[in-house]
Amino acid sequence: MKKVFGRPKNLKDAVFHYCPGCGHSIVHRLIAEIIDELNIRGKVIGVPPAGCAVLAYNYFDIDMGEAPHGRGAAVATGLKRSLPDRIVFTYQGDGDIAAIGTAETIHAANRGENITVVFINNGVYGMTGGQMAPTTIIGQISTTTPGGRNKDRDGVPIDLSEMLAITNGTVYIERTAVDSPKNIIRTKKAITKAFRVQMAGLGFSLVEVLSPCPTNLKMSPVQANEWIGSKMTTHFPLKVIKDTVGKL
Repeated sequence: MKKVFGRPKNLKDAVFHYCPGCGHSIVHRLIAEIIDELNIRGKVIGVPPAGCAVLAYNYFDIDMGEAPHGRGAAVATGLKRSLPDRIVFTYQGDGDIAAIGTAETIHAANRGENITVVFINNGVYGMTGGQMAPTTIIGQISTTTPGGRNKDRDGVPIDLSEMLAITNGTVYIERTAVDSPKNIIRTKKAITKAFRVQMAGLGFSLVEVLSPCPTNLKMSPVQANEWIGSKMTTHFPLKVIKDTVGKL
């Protein structure tokens, strides 16, 4: 019988610790498939964050270098500069990259560091209890905004990808989602292109992935995916934000 589906070689035979319906497991799978298809297993280095994906090294069967909270871009910069022949990517949540790691990320992008960033945006601090994050949308309920985020009190959600797009060093930035099969396919294509940008030595690339967090949204997995499509994308529309490289 012909085998049509299987576990990627670069994904360990380990059970994910993520909650049911969490988007991290989907994106992990996509990245592992991409590493297989690009045949870069011996050259790729992942940089996981503090946050729900802190244990990503338990799942990817590749070299990994853990970063302190928010410092993914700084660690990736050091790895890439010392090992320029490696393909280095960070994997960061919104609380990690768009709060404590804002400075490192903006300056690495502005310098045009030849690294790839996978930015998981689920709109909350997932690991620490569902508090309001920089990307929590207006009206969204969290443990620190039980009445919903109020723009007058809490400000508006930060659009980090749009901010990074205006820096001179960024060459490719796209926002995708994993709330539907169509968007999962689009996400895989975007991350693949981001890796190809780095392999071609063109500069800083980032893919922002809108991802469900059913536990902290207090929703079922189905409801959380519907919320991504109906609510979150109104604040963070899915699109190519910057592309100076064209087809790769």
